[in-house]
Amino acid sequence: MADDLRDVSWLQGVWSEQDTTPAAIANALQELLKQRHAEGQAYAPARVLNLVVIADREWRGEIYNRLERVGRFHPSRLILCAVEPGRTTLDAWATTRIDVEPKPGEPALYHEELVVEMGEHHLPKLDAIVDPLVVSDLATVVWSPHGHSQAVDSLMRIAQVVLIDSEEEPDPRAAAARARGLAGEAYVVDLAWLRSTPWRERVAATFDPARWREELHRISAVTVRHGPDSVITGLLFIGWLASRLGWQPGEIIGQNGALFARAKGRRQDVQLRLDPDPTMSTPGLAGVTIDTASGVEIALNRGAGGLTAERCSRDGSTSTWTVLGASRGEAGILGEGVRQALLRDPTYKPALEAGRVLVGSSS
Repeated sequence: MADDLRDVSWLQGVWSEQDTTPAAIANALQELLKQRHAEGQAYAPARVLNLVVIADREWRGEIYNRLERVGRFHPSRLILCAVEPGRTTLDAWATTRIDVEPKPGEPALYHEELVVEMGEHHLPKLDAIVDPLVVSDLATVVWSPHGHSQAVDSLMRIAQVVLIDSEEEPDPRAAAARARGLAGEAYVVDLAWLRSTPWRERVAATFDPARWREELHRISAVTVRHGPDSVITGLLFIGWLASRLGWQPGEIIGQNGALFARAKGRRQDVQLRLDPDPTMSTPGLAGVTIDTASGVEIALNRGAGGLTAERCSRDGSTSTWTVLGASRGEAGILGEGVRQALLRDPTYKPALEAGRVLVGSSS
């Protein structure tokens, strides 16, 4: 397991054991805490949230690399359940780590990281393994980037938050159904939803000035361009507009690779279109165009360093500007997902419900 010890400034306290038990792992974590306190320095464990990750063992290095890039949103206690087909025993190792050397006399927070290698047969009752390992009284977040839905379902008893990425499910209808089912048991943070955050923020800011606000009720068409595997992100974006503006969306139909739908607005129908962009090599949206019945067109397109915005007014005048820093990259998306576990976004579930209507799954 030594290959999992990354290059950090300070790595303190390492424990490992083969063919172990949840009770032995929990006791080892307590001993590591005692060792830190016994050192007589101002070390204190971070106490914000637990993150339980269920991942295939062969991809655990990639998961670590993704978590390393979340920066200050790193979980207080990370519990990585590394799943290996055919394994019958539990092997575990744990560390306490401080990334920055503390200055003399200053307190320093450390994070705890735990890897538990297990077999697929452990997953249906994973809650019995994980329950003794989480810090009580902290929010517990579950993330399973490689599927293992049975393990996630098992952890619903102890988890308050589920981190998902609806883009990992190729069928948008199945993705929306799974997200809705989980949302009935815990708070859901969807990375597909977070990928649309900059776009939603820029659209809202564009219509925020008083002289443009009335145009919201004149929207007649919305076109969303998305990555080849990011249909659900586009649907959630349209669902957000529909839920916020009181539209009643109809079911989408496919034609020549694109998806079309119509929504009933308060003043007129709204034409909806989703187009895949084959040039997109990263998940998320490539562009959004909004037309109004009065002749105004708002366009946002992914560009270098941010989003390129263009507004064509009814008199034919055009203004263009760049929204700097709008794209956070996948590391930023994951970091925001961890941060959102401590917040509550009231707009996701209505957008999801509107998205479910679009894919024909409103029951």
